[in-house]
Amino acid sequence: MGNFIRPLSECVSLIASDDTWIEGNAIQQLHTTATLPDMTYVAGMPDLHPGRGYPIGAAFFSVNRFYPALVGNDIGCGMSLWQTDISAIRPNMDKLEKHLKNMADFATQEWLADNLPAQTPENSFNYSLGSIGGGNHFAELQQIDQAFDVKAIEQLGLNTKTLLLLVHSGSRGLGQAILRHHVDRFSHAGLAENSQESDEYIRQHNQALRFAELNRKLIAERMLQQLKADGSPLLDINHNLVEPYEVKGLNGWLHRKGATPSDRGAVIIPGSRGDYSYLVMPQPSDSSLYSLAHGAGRKWMRSECKDRLSTRFSPVQLSRTAMGSRVICQDRQLIYEEAPEAYKSISSVIDSMVGAGLITLLARLKPVLTYKTSGEKSE
Repeated sequence: MGNFIRPLSECVSLIASDDTWIEGNAIQQLHTTATLPDMTYVAGMPDLHPGRGYPIGAAFFSVNRFYPALVGNDIGCGMSLWQTDISAIRPNMDKLEKHLKNMADFATQEWLADNLPAQTPENSFNYSLGSIGGGNHFAELQQIDQAFDVKAIEQLGLNTKTLLLLVHSGSRGLGQAILRHHVDRFSHAGLAENSQESDEYIRQHNQALRFAELNRKLIAERMLQQLKADGSPLLDINHNLVEPYEVKGLNGWLHRKGATPSDRGAVIIPGSRGDYSYLVMPQPSDSSLYSLAHGAGRKWMRSECKDRLSTRFSPVQLSRTAMGSRVICQDRQLIYEEAPEAYKSISSVIDSMVGAGLITLLARLKPVLTYKTSGEKSE
């Protein structure tokens, strides 16, 4: 176990095997973040990669104050897994692809009026509810490729004979607006706990968490309607958030930036669109700050993907993967940025967490059809 949880300093650790590719700049960002005032422990996950000043794929524990900039601009970004009634036995790929190609990036105002819960708070970003967004966000039909614990997955409500729907999205423009409001006032300084400013941020932060959870639900419902299918939610988890927490006897604040909570039951850890995803049962541990990887983690910068791949693959070729799955993405730049080659192998990430004793495997899921959008609303 010790070979997989590597102490880098007194308060910084990294969960990784010898085979896990970690960029040096990401390690440096871990150490830099550890020097913030009142920062106590920092843990990098095996999907660790550099972010804009702070690393992605990490958890941070501070006392007396917390840092909104560590949560970032997509508060509540996370994963939702749904069981559908679409047969996993030789699914009609042409039909599924045709249905989803006809789905607009954004829901109509009429659809939202009919489907938003009555108690949904009013804000200027509600128009984006039910939309996936750009970047690494996606929705994907998957099938169970291998069941490691049949009893456990049956207890969760999974049906091995029908497809699953995985939705990865967040709070859209709401989280960005909250962070921008904070940074304009306080730059990247932390907020002292129990202050008026920290209470205001936490209130807005929690609103964004609920917005993101509702957004994933509405995305799933829109897609199921488009596919003329039924479905039900199995799990939902946020991986960008901050919350009060006790770690090693200290009361403080646990930030997760691209890190999946390990204290809330089964979670899904996806690979790239051309790789497997894994359903796992976490084993909570303070050595990982009660967190796990949230995916495969980027290997290439977005800006270099098209140059690396455009001479080898056309966008049409990238709409089919080596695993036989299909990709719907009308954004020619994004289909290169999110190519499987731009990501680490999910097996190296999973193996690191298994070796560290942080997860047990429940099932391996294979991509069938991945839906991505640019996230931009055309007028």
